[in-house]
Amino acid sequence: MSRESITGILAKYLPPATVDICASWIVQKNIHLKITKSRASRFGDYCPLGKGKGHRITINHNLNPYAFLVTFLHEVAHLHVQVKHPFYREPHGREWKNEFRNLLYDFLVQKVFPPDVESALANYFQNPAASSCSDPQLMRALKKYDTGKSDAGFHLEELPAGSHFKISSSSSGMIFKKGLKLRTRYECIEIRSKRVYMVSAIAEVLEVNSIPDQS
Repeated sequence: MSRESITGILAKYLPPATVDICASWIVQKNIHLKITKSRASRFGDYCPLGKGKGHRITINHNLNPYAFLVTFLHEVAHLHVQVKHPFYREPHGREWKNEFRNLLYDFLVQKVFPPDVESALANYFQNPAASSCSDPQLMRALKKYDTGKSDAGFHLEELPAGSHFKISSSSSGMIFKKGLKLRTRYECIEIRSKRVYMVSAIAEVLEVNSIPDQS
């Protein structure tokens, strides 16, 4: 794919001032970028494709430009760690944190983020976590710039304990019961399988008042 084609695609997803630099990274670093359907558990992921084959990065299609950029930087940081430290086995350890900070710093200096997102990122910058989803302040700031109207109506933290809900961005149809809060996530039981999932406190959810017969 040509640089021009890549730029045209990225222009649909990224803040305008960041399109050229991100397109140049995709070409220079041999990144195979895939825009995917929405995934409730993650915004993006990274996978090396083997020697000489480049790197695959996937990012959810429904992220606003600022969330898309933060996710892209997150995954490019993984790429940098893989290239520099191929046997490093701590996914979000010191090496990844350093790479992510270095990438993010340049964009903070360029003032590409709105003031509220910039402020939340400056705090997140001090100790980046495995996912921006795990930082409630950053997630709240980013969500202000979502353009689509959600029919969810609630963040999980707004529902009473014991409530049943679906995750609005998921098409799985799974129904959960809200349990105990552990730091920034809730321990939730999926009704059919009885499996326990950790769900972000500010995940957008749809309350379920009638539970189908599971027998």
